[in-house]
Amino acid sequence: MALTLAEATKLSNDILLKGVIDTVINESPILRILPFAEIVGNALTYNRVNAYPTVAFYDVGDTWSEGAPTFTQVTATLKICGGDADVDNYIKKTRSNVQDAEAAVIGLKSQALANKFDDTFINGDTSSDAKAFNGISKSCAAGQMLTMGADGGTLTLAKVDELTDKIKPGRADCLLMSRRSRRKIRSLARAAGTNLTIGRGILGEQLEYWGDIPIYINDYISDAQTVGINADCSVIFALRFGEGHLAGLSAPGLLEVERIGSLETKDATRTRVKWYCSLALFSELSLAKLIGVRD
Repeated sequence: MALTLAEATKLSNDILLKGVIDTVINESPILRILPFAEIVGNALTYNRVNAYPTVAFYDVGDTWSEGAPTFTQVTATLKICGGDADVDNYIKKTRSNVQDAEAAVIGLKSQALANKFDDTFINGDTSSDAKAFNGISKSCAAGQMLTMGADGGTLTLAKVDELTDKIKPGRADCLLMSRRSRRKIRSLARAAGTNLTIGRGILGEQLEYWGDIPIYINDYISDAQTVGINADCSVIFALRFGEGHLAGLSAPGLLEVERIGSLETKDATRTRVKWYCSLALFSELSLAKLIGVRD
């Protein structure tokens, strides 16, 4: 069963781990809502439906024909993401009356982990970094990609509707875009005589909605992508989450915080923040993107 990090932190009795998870989900909007399926082993192999079985109408006495679905077998491998947080014992002893030095250093390492996941979630490409996993830009199927034109083009509200219609069955759980694209949607909505709907996220944060679909920001979506002759283009994603759709993968326990202890070569203690994680797109119809978005 898929579990979000926000729910996982409620189940943990480890104060340090809870603090790390809280920092991660505060830093990364996508990690607040992306569900994770915990898997035993280093990879998950699953079947992605290519074509559904056929059915037909028959007369009495007709010979029935069999129509089987077709699948593509996909394997998602867990990758190792993390880093060490070293705290100088002198600083820990003499400065923690002002601020807990260990908590501050581990907090910064947690922020870096969230940033790294956000970047890889969008831009991950195993052909350029085999140690990472493929992100949604790389994983999006060709039939699920829309464009504003051969050289890009100014965003329109009709194109946003077309993008959300690519998610089926059901509807998208969110739109993911850059800050510039969000400003453009705001401007277009105001020009049309309306405003984006305002709501609240799971942490009480203010969210804007396109219809009933929340808009999330990812700062690793570049506004300097090249489409045709223009190098000032961006991309907007529509996503549906959950098992059977788009989900994160993790080793049991999700994030881990491991106390390594005292170091031999310097007067410091080390804490390791690590995560065995990946991404699985169970259905290609749960991910769509609109490229060539210009301001």
